[in-house]
Amino acid sequence: MSEDSLTTIYPPEPSGQAPTSAGWTPGFDDGPRRSLTPRPSSSDTIFKSVAVSAGATTVGIMLAVGLFLAVRASSALQVSGFSFLVEQQWSPESQVFGIASILFGTITIALIAMCVAVPLALGTALLISEIAQGQLRKTLITLVDLMAAVPSVVFGLWGVFFLQANVIPVASWISTYFGWIPFFQVTDASGQALTEASAFTSSAFIAGIVVGLMVVPTQTSVMREAFSQAPNGEREAAFALGSTRWGMIQSVVLPFGRGGIIGGIMLGLGRALGETIAVYMIISPIFTINWQVLKTGSNSVSALIALRYGESSEFGLSALMAAGLVLFLITLIVNFTASSIVARSRSGADSEG
Repeated sequence: MSEDSLTTIYPPEPSGQAPTSAGWTPGFDDGPRRSLTPRPSSSDTIFKSVAVSAGATTVGIMLAVGLFLAVRASSALQVSGFSFLVEQQWSPESQVFGIASILFGTITIALIAMCVAVPLALGTALLISEIAQGQLRKTLITLVDLMAAVPSVVFGLWGVFFLQANVIPVASWISTYFGWIPFFQVTDASGQALTEASAFTSSAFIAGIVVGLMVVPTQTSVMREAFSQAPNGEREAAFALGSTRWGMIQSVVLPFGRGGIIGGIMLGLGRALGETIAVYMIISPIFTINWQVLKTGSNSVSALIALRYGESSEFGLSALMAAGLVLFLITLIVNFTASSIVARSRSGADSEG
């Protein structure tokens, strides 16, 4: 029998299915789909309960702190009202008190700290993630982690007894050659320029430098984590197109880690806003807005609380609680914003990878 006389008989095809030249393979009726749900074991139940309890406890503690501050600050806020945010003087005994000058000093010190910390943290993070290799990279990571563990009081002592004496000539030079900028002027009440060293001690400038060095490890860790998530494929593609290492960093690493950079800056800002002991040891507290950052005299909310807590009356404590409530809300907003930015940058990294 010849091959041409053979006829292949296919089984009937179901309606709605196109015939195929290679034959038809009978399909299966899917029918109703069943979803598989794991049956939790006792260990899963225990783990879930512990995790939920830990998360709820953390949130509960934060809410309890905020509620405690609000309740204790209520009597002072009822007396001062909105003027609490605009009054510069601090005299709760005479019921004239506010945090305008204190909050200004807090923000000033934090901004100076960011000017010091961000370039150092960014450079260190790039060095660790992109340039250093092997043992050098491990050593740098260990040193950064150890720097984060140094107590605040040690930084304060170092700032008072070593850094201040070495920064005063720098502050004097800045005031001499950049005094045409209002922030860098150092003058007395009559507007005469001050040149003696005592005019530059215990300033917001010195406190900001110390706080900036304290937040460098926090910012470095966040930025390094963001840079390490840059896709290797895009790095190699940049090199394949003839890019230099710095060109690759500019075109791939920095754009990819932008969220981590912003998040690290804001996390460091939250730490700088709440720093207490180091600032308390360095500044000379005043209760007027001082626009001259190089001049002696500044203040911060946390330093004010540490300074006045032990000698305050019941109403004075309520005023300090109000100041603490404002600082608590500011740092909470800054840290939540930073955390959301970092989380968004990480989710973007996962989706691109």
